[in-house]
Amino acid sequence: MTSSPDTEAGHAGAHQHAGHHDHAAQFRDRFALTLVLAVPVVASSPMVGMFLGYTPPGWSAWIAPALGSVIFFWGGWPFLTGAVSEIRTRRPGMMLLIGTAITVAFGASLLGSLGIGGLDFWWELALLVVIMLLGHWLEMRALGQASGALDALAALLPDTAERVGQDGTVETVAPAALAAGDTVLVRSGGRVPADGTVVDGTADVDESMITGESRPVTRSPGDRVVAGTIATDSALRVRVDAVGEDTALSGIRRLVERATASRSRAQALADRAAALLFWFAAGAAVLTFAAWTLLGELPQAVVRTVTVLVIACPHALGLAIPLVIAISTARAARAGILVTDRLALERTRSVDTVLFDKTGTLTTGTPEVVGVAGAEDTLSVAARVEVDSEHPLARAVVAAAGPVPGPPARDFRSLTGRGVRAVVDGEEVAVGGPGLITDLGLDVPADLRERADAWHADGATVLYLVRTGEQSKAPGQRVTGAIALADTVRPESRAAVEGLHARGVRVVMITGDARPVADAVARDLGVDEVFAEVLPADKDDVVARLQARGGVVAMVGDGVNDAPALARADVGIAIGAGTDVAIGAAGVVLAGSDPRGVLSVIALSRAGYRKMVQNLWWAAGYNLVSVPLAAGVLAPAGFVLPPAVGAVLMSLSTIVVALNAQLLRRVELRPDRLA
Repeated sequence: MTSSPDTEAGHAGAHQHAGHHDHAAQFRDRFALTLVLAVPVVASSPMVGMFLGYTPPGWSAWIAPALGSVIFFWGGWPFLTGAVSEIRTRRPGMMLLIGTAITVAFGASLLGSLGIGGLDFWWELALLVVIMLLGHWLEMRALGQASGALDALAALLPDTAERVGQDGTVETVAPAALAAGDTVLVRSGGRVPADGTVVDGTADVDESMITGESRPVTRSPGDRVVAGTIATDSALRVRVDAVGEDTALSGIRRLVERATASRSRAQALADRAAALLFWFAAGAAVLTFAAWTLLGELPQAVVRTVTVLVIACPHALGLAIPLVIAISTARAARAGILVTDRLALERTRSVDTVLFDKTGTLTTGTPEVVGVAGAEDTLSVAARVEVDSEHPLARAVVAAAGPVPGPPARDFRSLTGRGVRAVVDGEEVAVGGPGLITDLGLDVPADLRERADAWHADGATVLYLVRTGEQSKAPGQRVTGAIALADTVRPESRAAVEGLHARGVRVVMITGDARPVADAVARDLGVDEVFAEVLPADKDDVVARLQARGGVVAMVGDGVNDAPALARADVGIAIGAGTDVAIGAAGVVLAGSDPRGVLSVIALSRAGYRKMVQNLWWAAGYNLVSVPLAAGVLAPAGFVLPPAVGAVLMSLSTIVVALNAQLLRRVELRPDRLA
């Protein structure tokens, strides 16, 4: 079962964000009350009494017409309105099939209760409405999509901003109160409240949540900064250039909205099957009525036609897809996979291209020390200098060195945009990048320069250790060591790429990082194609380009900059350790950071699709057998399917579908066993 004209017309908002939860609650409440009303209707049915060996008391004859009418009008209302919508749009499907069945059952039963026609489908009507409501409730609950993408974008902005007046005073205001031309103070560790230009100060700015670049970027007077980014090591004064809808974050929000709106909402299997079954039932009913009428059996023509229309909508069809959805999502949750969009999970089986974001997805997303050269104590001395710095590279050096030996360094100073200085055991030591070496006018020894060039070629960042030598026999500043830092590849990434290749899936990598960094990771992992130095809008465009080639694309990412691409892709898969924006824009979320989880999603999608097809064949198979028999094709041989037997076959079909769906619980989803 899937989104129907009923839900599109009567509950248009239910497909958006938290509306799914409200829609599920409505179906749950409607199902619960209808189930309560259905119990006495079924219990008072003479047909059910005959099956179970008891005779309902005579006074109970009024129960079925009274409660059955309530069930039809109140419990069946979503299906009746949905049927009308499908008629108006000329797209018959599940709602029209159900609506036709319950309407014919109600009309025939009401006439039977009035002594006209002698047909009694009250209990069948009650069970049909109850089971279809149950199916819709299961579906709506499984379809509930996380709705935080756009809210999470707004959450990247600070709650307050510090506006600098013309007299130099600083006042705290809401970001919404800022206007173009204002100057704001962004303290070390603080977020930029609006897009603007640096007018004073120099700082390394963490822009990873916007650009995907894993390394902080130095911003000085004249450079542009973007709302939501973080000044990591020093304060900045920024002249506001854009606010509100003109900011980069708002642009990303619009990309997410546009991409989400353009995402395909193809009909699911159950609707297609229901459409076919509707035309099958309608055609069978017309032929049945015409054939019996031509034989001069008008009363029998009415009875046979009504029977065909009632039993043509099997209970199993209403549960064939929702049961698989419910079990799939529950099975996925236990495996650390959150399905927020069932159609995305269904589409995953057809994916032939997986587009991985590099930073934080295939890599750890944080810098780590990958090489040390020079003096033996290079790493430990650098760590003693960096221990008081909050810079990501400094934290990586300290983490690699382990417990820092000796007394703390003294006179720590930040050389903004260049590095840090401190006094270690009476000796002045500096740690920084190539800019520091240039400022100091130093030469890097040949052996260190050779190692540094090799590290640079692999996309690593290189920090140099500069010592004065005041306590040594060689006083004067000199470069004594070098440290390479890089965003390291996750241990599981290689297995994920190999597992996808084994399944015939092409692997593409996309990143905001520089080309050398991207190429180094691509060579290590063996990916098929690389897009480097890509901005958020370009990521969206890359997905569209891959789709234009004819590919069914799954995008795997974790950052704000990935959100438009996640929304644009046929399947968006977010790494759960990533941002709320990425998670909100994705259809599938991996609770962990293991990229091999993509293999689990594909395995679940393919297994679920197989069960859907099998269940639909069971449900449709019932019709292929029961409808011709109910129409009376074997009447010349003396056999006509009684309505009671048709009801029993319908119930058996439902049981088979339910048991088959349970087999999904056995599907292997452990990434380490799938890779």
